[in-house]
Amino acid sequence: MKKMNRALLGILFLGFMSCSTDPEPLVYGTDVCHFCKMTLMDQKFGAELVTKKGKVYKFDDMNCFLNFYNSGYELAEDFHHRLVIDYANPGKLIDAANSFYLKSAAIHSPMNGQVAAFESKATMDTFKKEWKAIYLGWGEVTTQYK
Repeated sequence: MKKMNRALLGILFLGFMSCSTDPEPLVYGTDVCHFCKMTLMDQKFGAELVTKKGKVYKFDDMNCFLNFYNSGYELAEDFHHRLVIDYANPGKLIDAANSFYLKSAAIHSPMNGQVAAFESKATMDTFKKEWKAIYLGWGEVTTQYK
């Protein structure tokens, strides 16, 4: 009986762990973009969506991220996390809705999305001048790929 209880507790524990809504770090050179199926390579770009049920979707570019996000495959309200990579801090995931975005032909992202995300407005402003880019907020960037 004790073995059965331990086994049941183990199964329940694993079940709770699999429902985690915590973000996962992007593993460059290993992870594959959910949308285009290419391996994530450039640490200045990438994104991640995590559903309220714990399903994680990883992307190599804002182009793939937003095309999937706008596809209706998952409802926007079902996402617990919407994360993008901070261009100025390669590999660092930041909240997509509170990020600052630049769009420019000078931005050479993996799938030619031409969009970079920044956690800091001051940092974004530096790149904005250099790239002659236009600023986009979250609402504007989500409509770029509709």
